[in-house]
Amino acid sequence: MFRAHMSVTRIWQLIEKRRMSCISVRGKLPGLQHAVGEVRRKSSFRQSPLLTAAPGRALIDEQISIKGHFLSQNYPVTVCAQMHSEEGDLWEAFAHYTTNASKSINLTSDHSVGGSYLGCEPMGLFWALEPALGSREVLRLRKRNVETPYIVNISLLEGHTSPSEGQSTELAAVTVERWYMAPGVRRIEIRQNKIVGTLFLPPGERPGPFSAMLDLWGMGGGLSEYRSALFASRGFASLSVAYMGHKDLPGPPDIMSVGDLYFKSAFQLLQDHCQVDADRVGVIGLSFGVCLTLRIATRIGVKPSCLICINGPVGSPLLDEDGKTKTIESDQKHWELDDRGHVSFRHVSLPDNLPPENKQKVKNITCPLMYIVGEDDQCAASTENADVIEEALRSAGKSQLFTRLSYPGAGHLIEPPYAPCARASLWRAKPEKLFTLWGGHPAPHAAAQEDSWKRILEFMETHLRR
Repeated sequence: MFRAHMSVTRIWQLIEKRRMSCISVRGKLPGLQHAVGEVRRKSSFRQSPLLTAAPGRALIDEQISIKGHFLSQNYPVTVCAQMHSEEGDLWEAFAHYTTNASKSINLTSDHSVGGSYLGCEPMGLFWALEPALGSREVLRLRKRNVETPYIVNISLLEGHTSPSEGQSTELAAVTVERWYMAPGVRRIEIRQNKIVGTLFLPPGERPGPFSAMLDLWGMGGGLSEYRSALFASRGFASLSVAYMGHKDLPGPPDIMSVGDLYFKSAFQLLQDHCQVDADRVGVIGLSFGVCLTLRIATRIGVKPSCLICINGPVGSPLLDEDGKTKTIESDQKHWELDDRGHVSFRHVSLPDNLPPENKQKVKNITCPLMYIVGEDDQCAASTENADVIEEALRSAGKSQLFTRLSYPGAGHLIEPPYAPCARASLWRAKPEKLFTLWGGHPAPHAAAQEDSWKRILEFMETHLRR
């Protein structure tokens, strides 16, 4: 279905084939093959254990096949994944397996009996990653530089052990690269018409025009590019826009000093690009980005082709008439703290706690809308907001426009597949540390991310490439 996926995979296959051919040429020295053959005939040793991961280079949303070979039957082993974040923190996950009758393990079909996850989880080593013992507190793994991959080291260890024990015998190891940005994707920094963002265009020889998405994140601020980079890797142009907490934006970092005209300009900038189909532009928002997505579709005079909303409110008491905000701490009466002092904004976004004038006029929506609910969302009242949207569209005779995806055990931060679940993370460091509670449990959250990403791409395919 997704033509860009095939081209990306093929490019990486050609790169790997060329690398392996170079290795083969280096091995063909005079007499070497004969000598190796002699050693094998004279040796009684069995082949050394081998760990494979294929493909070795892949997009972050692609599954990889991890296998252990040439072991003993009914042999206990541990498979461990370790990587460093861009901030230098060590993340790791591990799982216990017992070899089968063929003296091997296959993470695609075999069950983990202990460790970071249980059961058959082909990508468990990735979504179950956690900060290693002794790391900084309450971390969230996010990619800042999409032009480089995550480098993940996977090792096969003897026995059922854990990385923290530090005395395991390593039997084999392999390294994989996990990318958000496919070969050939074009990354273009946008600093025009006062817009601060990054535009990603799909790879390949076709000049477009491409279907496109305007990509909006939450009130954490800054410019997050990784979802847009992945959209472009899948054949959709995407413009990720910063609207607060960025050095190139006006005003203090803790308020949104840009308003409706800013988002209208961003949408039109995307429409006007020579490689974008102006009639096939959608908007996606997460968290506070949902409120902005609904506002764009109902108030500022543009007509998106589709909307995707992930765990966010229909309105905000922080927004003024022009779509700008006060500081997030201007109204704390609905904040809740858990026993560790982590703050939940869930009650802030309950529809009953939103003044009527602060709610977006959802009944005015004219395009298909997908709303994704994490049922363990501790940051936004996602189920209640989805109910309000669904009822408003039903009352307006527009039920056919609404699609709801609801995931038990999933939290607020439903992202592209195989990202670790962050139940809480640092919201800000100054003037004092503030940690936000997001919610979610690792296994169901991972399942939600995998399924919802597939459904998001299908939704975009249907409504942007009609």
